[in-house]
Amino acid sequence: MDAVQQEATARARELQRSWYGEPLGALFRRLIDDLGLNQARLAAVLGLSAPMLSQLMSGQRAKIGNPAVVQRVQALQDLAGQVADGSVSAAEATDRMDEIKKTQGGSVLSNSGQTQISSGAPTVKRVVREIQSLLRSVSAAGDIIDAADTLAASHPELAEFLRVYGAGRTADAVAHYEAHQN
Repeated sequence: MDAVQQEATARARELQRSWYGEPLGALFRRLIDDLGLNQARLAAVLGLSAPMLSQLMSGQRAKIGNPAVVQRVQALQDLAGQVADGSVSAAEATDRMDEIKKTQGGSVLSNSGQTQISSGAPTVKRVVREIQSLLRSVSAAGDIIDAADTLAASHPELAEFLRVYGAGRTADAVAHYEAHQN
């Protein structure tokens, strides 16, 4: 890999970190390990081609272009957490992955119910990720920061919202969300 390719890959991984909280290679490898998948099965569940998954993992591509795929990634992350805490068995996880594969997206902000956890109530992290996903599907992190800078003097709270949810880390957005409830 030449210096130009290395720089492009590093930039793509940094964009992934800003958009998804971490490089997709690390996120996908964790899902593969936690859910006992291989790359082909993960690609199938997400609705991606195997080459596209490989490009996202290696940093040859930065962004998941389809919001429904982003939601499937989030659903798999939640499922992996449920498997890890023992609330979902391996057999149930396999069935859930088949359900996730069939989803066309949806929002926890709507009443679709597709992306809600088994209790029926969305988690704070899920709501935050939905907001992040929506903002990031509309514009790149740098553009969101530019918009926030433009609004900062006249609308500081809105500028903060854009910075935190549009370009910040998920953990910071969760803390912001929780601080602004009630």
